[in-house]
Amino acid sequence: MTPLRRRYIEDLRLKNFSPNTIRVYTHAVAAFARFFGRSPEALGEEDVRKYLVHLVYDRGLSRSQYVLQLNALRHLYQDTLGRPNSLADLPRPKREQRLPVVLSRDEVQRLFSVVTNLKHRALFMVAYDAGLRLSEILHLRVEDIDSQRGVIRIRQGKGHKDRYARLTPELLGLLREYWRAYRPGAWLFPGASPDKQYDLATPGHVLKQAARRAGITKRISMHTLRHCFATHLLELGTNLRVIQKLLGHGSINTTALYTHVSLQEAHDAPSMMALIEPPANQGSQ
Repeated sequence: MTPLRRRYIEDLRLKNFSPNTIRVYTHAVAAFARFFGRSPEALGEEDVRKYLVHLVYDRGLSRSQYVLQLNALRHLYQDTLGRPNSLADLPRPKREQRLPVVLSRDEVQRLFSVVTNLKHRALFMVAYDAGLRLSEILHLRVEDIDSQRGVIRIRQGKGHKDRYARLTPELLGLLREYWRAYRPGAWLFPGASPDKQYDLATPGHVLKQAARRAGITKRISMHTLRHCFATHLLELGTNLRVIQKLLGHGSINTTALYTHVSLQEAHDAPSMMALIEPPANQGSQ
């Protein structure tokens, strides 16, 4: 490991970035150095611009990946290399406004009907009934399930924040059934061995297989269950502020996305076509 790489990692750790973010940022900087075959210390803002143009135009980099690369390099030049004004003028693309894929309640029911493995069913239900992110689920410990208060403790969720999620009686019953069958140790959902965490990619892979068996053609991921949690609560009349708290969103604007996804009120509104066309039996008289 070069001294620059070591210092960069140290700087990211001092900023309290997660291990995964540090790994991704370090990989991004290494790819930048390989592209030019030189140390970033010998490169400047114009080189960064050329590299980003190459990623966008030649490799079709998405907006989110572009921002990731730019952030990784900004931390390198502004903090580690001590060039505070570097990369400040590089453009930051507008956020893409994309609505999440959401399953109907009928589709969710069909999905869970084909999940026969109790561990998988419990893990998926924590995502759907409590609205947790996959990373939050895989970090759950047995003692985080507080049956007395009816809450789930989330340790250092997104943004390095602790919070509590709801624990419904139905979910508690399923988790107790799962605990009696599997007797997990430290981790609520352990991996191949009791002392190791579940592999991050496995739940999503299992979920997609279950969706195919259920005849669901939508492209879904583990995060889809969290989207379903929020959307279905909204459709059932839950206040948006309550949903914000349950999801752990810092801003109500983030939660407001689900008002664009939920079309329940729109479906309840009268049909314009029905207002101008007579009923079929009336027209035939």
